[in-house]
Amino acid sequence: MAQTLADKSCTPCRGGIPPLAPDETRQFHAQAPDWDLRDDAHRIERRFRFRNFREALDFVDVVGALAEAEGHHPDVNFGWGYVNVSLQTKKIGGLHENDFIMAGKIDRAFERANQNQAPASQSAH
Repeated sequence: MAQTLADKSCTPCRGGIPPLAPDETRQFHAQAPDWDLRDDAHRIERRFRFRNFREALDFVDVVGALAEAEGHHPDVNFGWGYVNVSLQTKKIGGLHENDFIMAGKIDRAFERANQNQAPASQSAH
């Protein structure tokens, strides 16, 4: 069985290599279809939805812990009920396999977070 992106680990990228070619980008993107290709396929981005601010903040903590563990740090912004995550390997000015590995790990964490959520409560923001 082929290893999924979420099962891989990021490798250090020191720059000096080209970003993924368009065909490589398409192959990796097929494994992370919930992520949008942005900036002429130089970055990927996904918006995650939550029921309230606390759940969004908790997910930001999870993403931060994953980023530290992998040594690959996304841009993250969040607010009431949402978290936006953007991935790009800045040292090469585009996408690297590491970006898709992180996307896979973040997707897996989101699936786990959704499995552990209690029934929705009434809340306003």
